Amino acid sequence: MWEYETGSLMPECNYCDASFEQEGAYLEHLHTDHDESELSRIDRRRVANHVGDDEDGEFPTGPAIIGGVLLLTVGVLVYVVFFLNIGGGSGPAAASGSVGEVEQTPYGLQTAHQHGSIDVVIDGNALEFSQEQYQLRDDAFHFEGGNGQRWHVHAQGVTLEYAMSTLGIGVTDTSVTFQGTTYNESDPDTNVTVAVNGDDIDPSSYVLQDGDSIRVVANAS
Repeated sequence: MWEYETGSLMPECNYCDASFEQEGAYLEHLHTDHDESELSRIDRRRVANHVGDDEDGEFPTGPAIIGGVLLLTVGVLVYVVFFLNIGGGSGPAAASGSVGEVEQTPYGLQTAHQHGSIDVVIDGNALEFSQEQYQLRDDAFHFEGGNGQRWHVHAQGVTLEYAMSTLGIGVTDTSVTFQGTTYNESDPDTNVTVAVNGDDIDPSSYVLQDGDSIRVVANAS
């Protein structure tokens, strides 16, 4: 409906008592103040054309937001995989095996380089880590170059428990598990030693340091 006022036609809302000086304001009113279901087919088309014209110059924020989220997600995944080495083929994930899960896994692969010595004796037999089966088994803790006396650490937070697990040896402060047999110091005639630098330690929390000397002994009569 149109009103004639002060020498000009003024659009008047067909759905309420409002009136406007310009048709654009009227169409904006229909768009914002009236539900689409209220409008006639012609008015719906007029409003749609008006709104479409207004939005032609606006930047499509939806795709930009989605793109930003995707970029952030990719960045986080890259950091996790390459800097923390989570999910790597032979890194910290390799610690879980027949000896069970460890309490703490290493992080920051290639941010450390430490060495030390090791002596493991099971039922009177010293394990030879120079054998190929023990060489380069894990990225964070391993032996290399055919040397079975000198261990290498290449990550942060490498515990004794983790280090031994990469070799198929489970250790606690009172037990040693090797090849399916668990030696517990509470068992009769069983001797268990799990020490670093001659001191008894908690393998699940003790983090290996440069120069550490590891000694693990399990004997049963």
